[in-house]
Amino acid sequence: MIWETRVVTRRIVRLPALLTFLMVLAPHAGAQSKSPAPNLSKIPPRPKLVVLLVVDQMRADYVEKFRGQWTGGLKRLVEEGAWFRDAAYPYATTETCVGHATISTGAFPATHGMISNEWWDRHLQQSVTCTADSKVKNLGYAGASVEGGDSAAKMLVPAFADELKFQTGSGTRVVAFSLKARAAITMGGRLGDAVTWFDACAGAWTTSSAYPVAPFVEEYAKAHPVAGDYEKTWTPMLPAVAYFYDARATGAIPPEGMSAAFPHPLRGKPDSTGPDPVFYYQWQTSPFADTYLTRIAETAVDKLELGARAGTDFLGVSYSSVDYVGHAFGPRSWEIQDVLARLDQHLADLFAHLDKKVGKGNYLVAFSADHGVVPIPEDMQKAGMDAGWLNVESVKARVEKSLEPFNYMKPAIAEVDAGDVYFTPATYDKLKNDPAALRAVLDAIQGVPGVAQVYRAEELEDRPATKSSTRTAEANNFHKARSGDLLIVPKPYWPWDLSTQGGPRQYGTTHGTPYDYDQRVPVLFMGYGIQPGEYFQSITPTDIAPTLAALCGITLAPRDGRVLAEALKNSSARRIASRPAQAASPKQP
Repeated sequence: MIWETRVVTRRIVRLPALLTFLMVLAPHAGAQSKSPAPNLSKIPPRPKLVVLLVVDQMRADYVEKFRGQWTGGLKRLVEEGAWFRDAAYPYATTETCVGHATISTGAFPATHGMISNEWWDRHLQQSVTCTADSKVKNLGYAGASVEGGDSAAKMLVPAFADELKFQTGSGTRVVAFSLKARAAITMGGRLGDAVTWFDACAGAWTTSSAYPVAPFVEEYAKAHPVAGDYEKTWTPMLPAVAYFYDARATGAIPPEGMSAAFPHPLRGKPDSTGPDPVFYYQWQTSPFADTYLTRIAETAVDKLELGARAGTDFLGVSYSSVDYVGHAFGPRSWEIQDVLARLDQHLADLFAHLDKKVGKGNYLVAFSADHGVVPIPEDMQKAGMDAGWLNVESVKARVEKSLEPFNYMKPAIAEVDAGDVYFTPATYDKLKNDPAALRAVLDAIQGVPGVAQVYRAEELEDRPATKSSTRTAEANNFHKARSGDLLIVPKPYWPWDLSTQGGPRQYGTTHGTPYDYDQRVPVLFMGYGIQPGEYFQSITPTDIAPTLAALCGITLAPRDGRVLAEALKNSSARRIASRPAQAASPKQP
């Protein structure tokens, strides 16, 4: 409750009148003093723990399709939380690094700078990943040797977790886990205490010199090696009649050593006698990896006493296996339905652990996804839809050929990173002053099967106002120093094919386009300060961090999102389609 203090100006009264007033008031004051004072200590002014859960490659319609089969944590989120049913990313490159950074900062890629999983560095003249940092060194847990260096140095806006720790004091603990560096790092920011990911090449849990080495992770990795899951078999959890689609997904391309249908034994290469890199990739493409992430997150809660001390702690977990499964088997597969049913059980375990250790109502959960996924094109073609693969190598070849009559030096293209076309130094500046050559390049790209549109960089700078949702999406994703000279928009159901022309593709489907199947994701909040209900107004995942910040009493850096006040308790904002509270269960004799 907010108390307002009103200042009243009084005239000076004479002493006898004042004494008379006090004598009359005294009996009433005594009576009031006998009433028990409200125990405000039971009402925490802020959540004890913020839990950010991101499922890599979870489409929003998975909640709508599969919720009837969930009995655990996903069901609890829907029934006890605030469910925003019309949430979507308003930008073009719907990828892991981009989505996690957007959720974490409350800003668009044009602001936070993480425009893709990787991009062409014009200064270095090479492709760089979004977390690559030559100034730090990766460190493997349990004695493992790992390569490279990763940090949040390329993220231009602080993460919510950074602001939480910076503004509330050093007592705040920040922990983030994922199979992927680009997910754990963008959630944990620069100030994380335990930022951990999995290196499948080495089969090792990893951090970097940018962060402290966490003793509890070292202890857990030694006691519970991933190699312990070697020779396990992933079989269906649900009865066969419960699955919506064919047992063998059309167009599926499973990882090496895995078949296109259940069961999926995890045994590495055919001639392997123990865990190898192929096994570790199979393990990532299974629910056993989600189990591990849940258990190590619970261990972090215990060992670091997250949510049990003064202040607000942060726990971020990105469940990556859904992404690996989706790439391999597509959204219309038994495997996707099954891995989500198992995730439902994992989250039930995690929430039960938090209820016990932190206390139900003392922690705040934000749940979302970094992007969706396009249906497998071959599956769409069977249904008579216009679908196919937009081959990146075809774009390169056609552009180079289009410039032959104009005597440009070869190669003219430095890199095509999906939708971003980067020319070699000075080539694009020359093209801008050569209308005929530029027109030839644009026509050549438009002629590649699957291309819908091509934008020039200068059409997207400063996020111009436009009635085109596609151009707006490209502009929200555009960062002058990092984006391409030209930006390609594929047709719907024409995802990017990064294989060499005529070569085998390594995945069944992918994502990364400005269409609803890639942009639309679930957004749910549960716990401290949240008004349960279903909300149908349009929002974006950039609204997650500002909402968390409002409940934690902190301020973010420049942001593109808003506070979702309609889902907060004691908010005067109009709520839409809130569910009525369920009646209490009758007491048992």
